[in-house]
Amino acid sequence: MTSMTAPRTTAPAGRPQPGLRERKKTRTREAIRAATYALVEEQGYDATTIEQIAERAEVSPSTVFRYFPTKEDIVLTDENDRVLLEELRARPADEPWTESVRQVLRRAVGLGVGTDPEPARLRTRLMVEVPAVRARMAESMSVTGRMLCAAIGERTGRDPHGLEVRVWAMSLLGALMETSLYWAEHGHREDLADLVDRALTVLEHGVPAKNT
Repeated sequence: MTSMTAPRTTAPAGRPQPGLRERKKTRTREAIRAATYALVEEQGYDATTIEQIAERAEVSPSTVFRYFPTKEDIVLTDENDRVLLEELRARPADEPWTESVRQVLRRAVGLGVGTDPEPARLRTRLMVEVPAVRARMAESMSVTGRMLCAAIGERTGRDPHGLEVRVWAMSLLGALMETSLYWAEHGHREDLADLVDRALTVLEHGVPAKNT
């Protein structure tokens, strides 16, 4: 749901552990991502090729493309979207929807950025610096948006294809994307969890009046 979190390597409490086949796939994805991050740090994004990534990850270029359709996807995608949506669904039924989103995102930021902030910093920096990464991020939001609409529909009883649900879901994703860009543009100095809270407050209450 957000490009700000680092890939999750273990299943959350209460979720069944994945089988051997899925664990192997996860390890391959992680090896490809780790190789990409290292190469980008060493020589820059544009100079990094799929062939170099494959060699560093000890897989074939076709394997890289099987897991990630584009180089941008290696940087942007992770295992978190479905997990975050599951956690949203697991929140108390009587909890306000916006509070559920706030709690889940705060936990996600804490797990991802708190344990290892460098992948999130690299991702968001590339979103600012590389137009292709930023464009792919915007394109991929439609897929995440459909999953989020389904979760909102289940929670609120509204039609997941209805205008209100679609507007709110895409507003949230747009807010998270802008928060990622803002965080990177300001040198990752501010606390990301606080920035996410601020973004959610704007979605909930609108833009506050300018102080006079």
